[in-house]
Amino acid sequence: MAATDEKKHSSDGNEARPMSSTYERRDEKDAHLAAEEGYAATDSRGESILQFDRLAERKLRNKIDWMVVPTVAFLYLFCFIDRTNIGNARLAGLEKDLGMSGNDYNVLLSVFYVAYIIFEIPSNLTCKAVGPGWFLPFLSFSFGACSIGMAFVRSLSSACGVRFLLGIFEAGMMPGISYYLSRWYRRSELVFRLSLFIVTAPLAGAFGGLIASGILSLSNIGTVREWRMVFLVEGIITMGIALIAFVTLTDRPETARWLSEEEKTLAVARVKSEMLGQTKVLDKTSRTKVWLGFWNPVVLATAFVFLFNNITVQGLSVFTPTIVASIYPNYTTVQKQLYTVPPYVVGAAFEVAIPLLSWRTGKRQIFLIATAPLTMMGYIMFLASKDPKVRYAATFFTAISTFAAGPLTNAQVSAQVISDSARSMSLATNVMLGNIGGLVATWSYLSWDGPDYPIGNGLNLAASTMLLIISTGTLMWMKFDNKRRDKLDVAKELEGLTQTQIESLEWKHPGWRWKP
Repeated sequence: MAATDEKKHSSDGNEARPMSSTYERRDEKDAHLAAEEGYAATDSRGESILQFDRLAERKLRNKIDWMVVPTVAFLYLFCFIDRTNIGNARLAGLEKDLGMSGNDYNVLLSVFYVAYIIFEIPSNLTCKAVGPGWFLPFLSFSFGACSIGMAFVRSLSSACGVRFLLGIFEAGMMPGISYYLSRWYRRSELVFRLSLFIVTAPLAGAFGGLIASGILSLSNIGTVREWRMVFLVEGIITMGIALIAFVTLTDRPETARWLSEEEKTLAVARVKSEMLGQTKVLDKTSRTKVWLGFWNPVVLATAFVFLFNNITVQGLSVFTPTIVASIYPNYTTVQKQLYTVPPYVVGAAFEVAIPLLSWRTGKRQIFLIATAPLTMMGYIMFLASKDPKVRYAATFFTAISTFAAGPLTNAQVSAQVISDSARSMSLATNVMLGNIGGLVATWSYLSWDGPDYPIGNGLNLAASTMLLIISTGTLMWMKFDNKRRDKLDVAKELEGLTQTQIESLEWKHPGWRWKP
């Protein structure tokens, strides 16, 4: 590795030790100094002052991919299965057994999202404080226990209570895992790794349908019968995976027993090399930074994009069994469950392919824009035709495009902040607003609107149209504001500020540029 700048800045705001002679020697001392607390690894415009060995980085990245991503992917897979298995249970008689009627099912879904929205931000800030290596397995174990609890409810009120608890514990999973992965990956790399765990959401629809059909083929498990078996079995599996994760999930690069000291140093230094003016990768939580992680124009715009997208994602996840039942009313319950699988499989493939392109090109916003037209096409097909084959084909168009926005939006809000504190907040903000969309989705397919659901499909068409408008407008604004920032005199703007004050500027730093 070689240096491209003469000096680093110390944490007290003064010019620190001259570094050029150190960096000219191609050894590991440069990375060690870059990883040290008290030194920034960028210049005043956010450009890395280090050049890393690409081969060493690739080897490290591959190692992290194999040691970190599979565990969080399994945790999120069963997180989403435990969330959406209620749709499979509905087909198997949940409403009848609990004496539900009218919009009771929508109320049961809404309770989950209310808890999810309320506890989103507190959960992710707790995740930063406690450490994701412990906090994420705890959440997973807890919502697995809640799923088991659903197997023994006897009334709508008790089911609502359990679903509220499920929402509390699941609230921290998506932003928590996203925040956790941001400790390991560069901005451009993050989107593809996010897709590798978020892809388990459509896979949960596929596997959830397969698992449910398999479980429902049994007559009973002890005294537990029918739809209750679905919650029992899937909850037990989730708790088992969580116990394994307590052992296998590494909290951060510095504590990874499977990394050498040189690899740990490189892992920290390369993440720090993208953090404008920061002297620590894992900073102490700061109110100013947390606030600017929320009060960030691109973060908020992207979060509203995720809100509109999530109306479609969560609606598709929860109501696909209902949509399939309305298309093929004469099929058996098991046949209906199996027909929900193919759209999710196709959606999963594109959820990985689109972020892969995003990683390779280093762009995110343009891919967000590109997802909207196919979603719009799918809902136009729902509204324009009553032919079962056309409407079933429409589920494929929506799945192809809509699932990819999850990793894209989370990667985008992570890329638009600087510090670790701000990142924990920006990701929580994105997912919080996204799940307001999930709450809206629970009321998008009402029983009296069936079997064609023109209101639900019209709402989703409007949501995908808004996604297109907001994401396009955000891209134009980022380019405009970057041009304005190019004219600023960074040294003059920072004159008189201490290092602590400079580190707290976040997106208000004159050297900052938005990352489309």
